[in-house]
Amino acid sequence: MERTDRDIDAYLAALEGDRADAMRELDRVIAAEFAGLERVLWRGVFWGGTEQEIIGYGAIAQPRPRGGSVDWFLVGLADQAKHLSIYVNAAEGGGYLVQRHASELGRVKVGSAAVAVPSLDRLDLEAFVRVLRRARELTPDVR
Repeated sequence: MERTDRDIDAYLAALEGDRADAMRELDRVIAAEFAGLERVLWRGVFWGGTEQEIIGYGAIAQPRPRGGSVDWFLVGLADQAKHLSIYVNAAEGGGYLVQRHASELGRVKVGSAAVAVPSLDRLDLEAFVRVLRRARELTPDVR
């Protein structure tokens, strides 16, 4: 995946469908918590080989398992076929942050570093904001 220069507000305004408002609301929440940090649309082939568009918040150097690192985002937001995905690339205590707080996030599905949100009313927004704040605290070099 690569950064694009596409205007995120225009991208969000063009979204249609059941989850468009939820995408805009989650963007508002995440962008507020990451004010002053990079907010950019990433596009390309993502894990599993699917073409994706992900709004990335906060630029980080993500370590790779076999050494080195890649430019990436601290938090990402994407509209999927059946849900919204939120990726939180922060770890604490040997595990991804969202896994450590899975029970607090509401009726959502939590993977390694991802939260699948079928509808906004199933996500505990207060707990989610606490996770965002903790992710930023754990990543002092985010830009």
